[in-house]
Order: sequence, then C-alpha cells, then structure tokens
Amino acid sequence: MFIIGNLIHALAAIIHWALTIYMWLIIARAVISWVNPDPYNPVVRFLYQVTEPVLYRVRRFLPIGRMPIDLSPVVVFLAIFFLDAFLVRTLEDIAIRMR
Repeated sequence: MFIIGNLIHALAAIIHWALTIYMWLIIARAVISWVNPDPYNPVVRFLYQVTEPVLYRVRRFLPIGRMPIDLSPVVVFLAIFFLDAFLVRTLEDIAIRMR
C-alpha cells in the first residue's frame, strides 16, 4: 500500500503542475490578445495551438451574443482552480491514507 500511496501522491503533483502550466499558457494567450500579434510568430502559434482547443469548446457553451469580451479564459481558470482544489487534494488525501 505504501508504494501505491506514493504513486498517487506523485500523480497528484504531476496533475497540479500540468494545471499550473496550462493556466500560465492561457494568461500568456490573453496578454498577447491585447496587442496585434504576428500570427506567424512561433510563440504566438504555439500558444494558439495549445489553448484554442479548450477555449473553443468553452466558447461553444457560453451565451456570448454580442459581448466584446471573451470570457472563456475566465471559465477555464475557474475549471482549473476547481480541478486543483478538488481533484489534486482528493488524490493527496487518498495517498496520505494509504501510507
């Protein structure tokens, strides 16, 4: 049981870091959208390729209408915070109980 507890704890740490990195990628995407970025810049292309699939799926469910502001990054932030607070902490609690 000790090994499985350590494995679950390591999985929780990896999920936490992946969510944190993705959150920073979305922040960078939002900051870049405030200016007129060069669409052929490799950094801009990478940010769009990594974040657009998730943001697009969220935009489909938002009643945007004629809103001038894209709220999909905010919704994704809330989802990331929820996953970090619920999923990661639950995995950590399970790992502690298995030790």
